[in-house]
Amino acid sequence: MGAVLDAKAYASKADRDSNRQSTRIQTINREIILDAAIAVFAVHGFRGSTVDQIAAKAEMSKPNLLYYFRRKQDIYRAVLEHTLDDWLTPLSAIDPQGDPIEELRRYITLKLKMSAENPAASRLFANEILAGAPVIGDFLKTRLRQLVHEKAGVIRRWVAEGRLAPVDPTHLIFTVWAVTQHYADFDVQIRAVLGSQIDQPGFREQTAQAVLTIVLNGIRPRG
Repeated sequence: MGAVLDAKAYASKADRDSNRQSTRIQTINREIILDAAIAVFAVHGFRGSTVDQIAAKAEMSKPNLLYYFRRKQDIYRAVLEHTLDDWLTPLSAIDPQGDPIEELRRYITLKLKMSAENPAASRLFANEILAGAPVIGDFLKTRLRQLVHEKAGVIRRWVAEGRLAPVDPTHLIFTVWAVTQHYADFDVQIRAVLGSQIDQPGFREQTAQAVLTIVLNGIRPRG
């Protein structure tokens, strides 16, 4: 009996290990598909993109891709929601008990970093918004709205305590979004003005320092 139980336990462990490996592979493949889709959608837009293009970019067969996503619309929505999840993570991390200036400094720095490292996702999101948010409108009106109201309440309390200058909390968040995403969405315009300077070492750090100085000096308590 003991040997039978041991065999069953071994088989059960092998099944669990196999399931974990399968889940890990599925997660990796989904990430590969979403990364490929961002690149394709950013160039061709939703209407101009095809599942075949995304599969080719992901270097996998179309049937394999369709195992993870049934339709192009499903891929598009997943890309946008994945982007929003990434963007909302640093906003969620703002600590109500932390120092206001340092918490906002960290948030702005992370947003600038994300825009610089994944400009295609930012542009894709901007195009969705300009189209009236037909795919993620419900997400914006629920999760996004709730989080913004929550963090605006934190900023409002900091203002009431005299730890920040009197500013409108919601419009401060909008301003951070506008400034940080500008460097991704309007890259062509920035390059037209600054030329090769944008490709010089240290440009991202200089940009972050300039933005932080402008925004944070504007919200510091005034004597």
